[in-house]
Amino acid sequence: MADMMVVTSKVKAYIKEKGCMTSADAVEALNCKLAKVLDEAVERTKANKRSTVKPQDL
Repeated sequence: MADMMVVTSKVKAYIKEKGCMTSADAVEALNCKLAKVLDEAVERTKANKRSTVKPQDL
């Protein structure tokens, strides 16, 4: 797993605010998904010969 990039307490609070509970492994799964999205954005950025990730890369 990559370093934790999401704030667990914030994720849990957001989900609770929506009326649901958070499983023990949900935050880790979210972190992995975020890492994948960022990796893909970096690839697109480099493919476009840029070094700055922009919203359209996400």
